[in-house]
Amino acid sequence: MNSPVYDILKQLVAFDKTIVQPVYIQVAQQVINAIQRGYLAKGSKLPGTRVLSQLLNVHRNTAVAIYEELASQGWVDIIANKGTFVLVPEEPNVKIKATAQHIHQAYTYPMVAGFPFQQSFHLASTAEVTSSKYSISDGTPDLRLHPVHQFSRWYSAAMKRKPLVNKWNRTNALTPSVFSTQLCNYLNVTRGFHIKPSNLVNTRSTEMSLYIVSQLLIKKGDLVLVGELSNYATNMIFQQAGAKIRTVPVDSDGLNIAYIKKHFVKGSIRCVYVCANRDYPTTVTLSAQRRLQLLQLAKTHGFAIIEDDYDYDFQFEGSAMLPMASADVNGNVIYLGKLGQSLFPSFHTGFVVAPENLISEAKNYLQLLDKQGDLIQEQMLSELISEGEIYRLKKKNIVTYKQRRDCLCHFLNHYFEGITTWEKPLGGLAIWLQFAETISLVKLAEEAEKLDLFLPKTILYQDKNTCAIRFGFGHLNEEEIEIVIKKLKSAYNKVINF
Repeated sequence: MNSPVYDILKQLVAFDKTIVQPVYIQVAQQVINAIQRGYLAKGSKLPGTRVLSQLLNVHRNTAVAIYEELASQGWVDIIANKGTFVLVPEEPNVKIKATAQHIHQAYTYPMVAGFPFQQSFHLASTAEVTSSKYSISDGTPDLRLHPVHQFSRWYSAAMKRKPLVNKWNRTNALTPSVFSTQLCNYLNVTRGFHIKPSNLVNTRSTEMSLYIVSQLLIKKGDLVLVGELSNYATNMIFQQAGAKIRTVPVDSDGLNIAYIKKHFVKGSIRCVYVCANRDYPTTVTLSAQRRLQLLQLAKTHGFAIIEDDYDYDFQFEGSAMLPMASADVNGNVIYLGKLGQSLFPSFHTGFVVAPENLISEAKNYLQLLDKQGDLIQEQMLSELISEGEIYRLKKKNIVTYKQRRDCLCHFLNHYFEGITTWEKPLGGLAIWLQFAETISLVKLAEEAEKLDLFLPKTILYQDKNTCAIRFGFGHLNEEEIEIVIKKLKSAYNKVINF
């Protein structure tokens, strides 16, 4: 009768002679897997090299190499004139555990952790998948406008810069990086700032920026105020930090500051999150009067203002209002922004502008999360800023996005007149589309998907007072906008006719 070890090896070991990895390595790794999972117990005697070569149909030299590889890694002990054993044999007759296990589980990975850990509802992914050809986003740029050929040249040139190697080898930075200086200059010119590199830290994204700020700012139970509808991703970050979130009404002038004064006492608020340039999701701009009120209230009550300027670059008409942070003399505003939105997302960079002591702590925190950073990206963006390419790309794309906005408004007038209301935005890549008659937006999304149009749940806003969609148009060209509007109208007709 064959030894149980023989049966286990027959069932578990398989190899492919056509791949680059040597056969003896393939077999050794599978034997190690069998040992680790308990199929081959400590002390089990393995077949001799002659028997193993016959068992696996390999040359005897390969069998010798298998055992030598296992021995070199400490998985078996080869004892002269006795045999090869799994580790050091302690008992002469060790029972094979594998007979009680399921052989088909030998190469599966566990689905459940064997230890307790903290699970967070707040970080549950809201990502949805679809096979639909068309979709409506919450206001993302069109990646097809990315200058691929130019970008390849810029990136290649940045990689060849000799100073990059010195930067990687440098243990610490005694002076601000070229990128920090260039970014400061760019923000001072475009956003009315008067900052130095010590007031600035750049991150991988605005989400990373907000995460770092929330970890520095918020303790468990701290009160954070956000707009009435607000951004789900932002709220997830605040809740993960332990904040208690309360909502503040938003009207045509933006966040209602009088409501904050009336309902919250001094010392109770930790921070107020606001998208002053374009509220998310309604796109309304915080009025000049309310900006001044909020700054004064922050000074009086001693809370922080987190000003998220997520799409400052997309201004179609007139000039964008300067950030509140540019007029902050009391150190109450933390400004979050993004650079490079005309490029692929992996080459966007987020940044935080704040008082020097907070930025110093933020940089310490960033060292834990992203010590290496991306020096090639920084080198390339530095050159794009200094040569004016970032500005030219932005101006070029603004023309395209403005045409798409006007195209969307045209088709909305044609297909949804009297059905929905909206304000033509002066900037940004989304329209706040409100339905005159309350319908089920979930059913609308279901019917739209049947027509090959995907409406993610994160753009649907419905409660007793609201029935609206944050309609992102930036990723759609004019032909696609017409198709999407027609499909949305067909889905709407089906919903109201139920």
